[in-house]
Amino acid sequence: MNIFDYLKEYDYEQVVFCQDKHSGLKAIIGIHDTTLGPALGGTRIWDYKSEEEAIIDVLRLARGMTYKNAAAGLNLGGGKAVIIGDPEKIKSEELFRTFGRFVESLGGRYITAEDMNAGTKDMAYINEETNYVVGLEGKSGNPSPVTAFGVFKGILAAVDEVYGSEGLKGKTVAVQGLGAVGYGLCEYLHKAGAKLLVTDIRKDSIEKIVNEFGAKSVNPDDIYGVDCDIFAPCAMGAIINDFTIDKLKCKIVAGCANNQLAEEKHGDMLMEKEILYIPDYVINSGGVINVYEELKGYNKERAMDRAAGIYDSVKKIIEISKRDNIPTYKAANRMAEERIAAIGRVKKMYLKK
Repeated sequence: MNIFDYLKEYDYEQVVFCQDKHSGLKAIIGIHDTTLGPALGGTRIWDYKSEEEAIIDVLRLARGMTYKNAAAGLNLGGGKAVIIGDPEKIKSEELFRTFGRFVESLGGRYITAEDMNAGTKDMAYINEETNYVVGLEGKSGNPSPVTAFGVFKGILAAVDEVYGSEGLKGKTVAVQGLGAVGYGLCEYLHKAGAKLLVTDIRKDSIEKIVNEFGAKSVNPDDIYGVDCDIFAPCAMGAIINDFTIDKLKCKIVAGCANNQLAEEKHGDMLMEKEILYIPDYVINSGGVINVYEELKGYNKERAMDRAAGIYDSVKKIIEISKRDNIPTYKAANRMAEERIAAIGRVKKMYLKK
């Protein structure tokens, strides 16, 4: 790939390659935009098939964090890190502390956090070498409860738009993926009176939801075609695609999974089918909201209050979508870009620090 052409196309600021032969560390840090503040985004560990695949992934994820943080109203830019290798084999204190030194070397331009295959214990090792890390035990900790609450509030906003009230009693929600966030979302939906149709690749996760919340289970491949009011994808990305989109029998798609649209055209297709899509990086921003509060001195109540604001963000996206006659995924991007541009103008005045 012509990396500078790619960086120029999406206006990235910086890519940092990190290597240490003793610990086996091979990592890439991508910083997309720091107009609003330091770039924040988690560290993902994955056994990529090629270095190019790793570069593309970290850049795509970093840019996504710029939009997520901006849309959530946070004073943060977008960044991400990937560590290349099999997480079952490469994890060690030495590796994470070495990575922490690289994070520290950026002087606060990048703040890291948990992500795929990197947990709170790993963050604690990184924290031995840098304070530019969030999601630590004893502070904000596991962000899943706040993420689930934010998704629930976003669903309420969508239901109010489509059905004229926030009431979920009698509404059927199909939930795909019953991990920590999916479970928490089901709990909120059940308490609100919704009927649950659920699926997961893990049978024990399904049984737990069925037993606790009276949900009905369906096979993983059948979840797309069930009769429901709301489809809540909470597992893998790219599940709205050429093969699934015509199966959908819902009025709303709203869940916590990242990168739900396989391609942008699928967002256009949802609009054509009169299905309201709530952009994933907006509705699932409770996690980053939670760790943002850690930077300010963590307070759970304040984090939950800010996550409740996802309701208003969803309403604003719907308003922009109708105003400009564009799909909601484009409306979300526009909302984020407008905030970045506005704060960028504020920061044009030089202040000595």
